[in-house]
Amino acid sequence: MVSVTQNQVGFQGLIQRAVNARKISRQEHLQLTSAMLSTSNMPASDRAQINRLLDAIRAGKVRLID
Repeated sequence: MVSVTQNQVGFQGLIQRAVNARKISRQEHLQLTSAMLSTSNMPASDRAQINRLLDAIRAGKVRLID
């Protein structure tokens, strides 16, 4: 089982990489949204970062790629 802190580091790296590259794969997008919806004890700071990334996707600043 993966601990919450390991997931946090993974999420932060994934979010940072997506924002810097201005693209995210559909698989990574699914991982983030699934984690956000299924993890009730996710820290508010992680939720905020994921929300900012999702907002950037909706605004067209970050592209979803296959």
